[in-house]
Amino acid sequence: ESDSSGYIILDPTAYPTAYGHLDRIVNSILESGQVKHKDDFVWRTRIIKDDSTLNAFCAPGGYIYVFTGIIKYLDSEDQLAGVLGHEIAHADRRHSTDQLTKQYGYSFLLSAILGDSNALSQVATGLILLQYGRDNESEADEYSVRYLCPTTYNAAGGAGFFEKIVPAEKEIDPA
Repeated sequence: ESDSSGYIILDPTAYPTAYGHLDRIVNSILESGQVKHKDDFVWRTRIIKDDSTLNAFCAPGGYIYVFTGIIKYLDSEDQLAGVLGHEIAHADRRHSTDQLTKQYGYSFLLSAILGDSNALSQVATGLILLQYGRDNESEADEYSVRYLCPTTYNAAGGAGFFEKIVPAEKEIDPA
């Protein structure tokens, strides 16, 4: 399956084990009692086939997209839970909605929601390239820890990912 942005999204029926793992982690986080909008959003996971991208993002409404590159790169389920908790926090704290509204405006977003394929494609691409401010990133990190504390996952899971990726980025870009 391919979405309007051209990314290849792996079909959940063809990859039930991978989706089962993601959904189990997301559901554990949602059941932590810490996610404010737990019952307000869809909370649907999708895997994007792209082994070279170490990223994940969450669209408004709880649509979580995870690139195969980050899944293969991580060392543990705790790290994946930390990344997913971080993305859930962006949606739960309304960061993605706020950023997209600033970037596109209400009327453009409404046209995308109502099915304008050109607008939808632009918004989908915008989501992938969305850059949050330092405050939003810090808040998402903080809430990821809050979400994971009541679960069986190590609440420092997200930190494990960042400890691994920062040295890797320095090797790639020695700026």
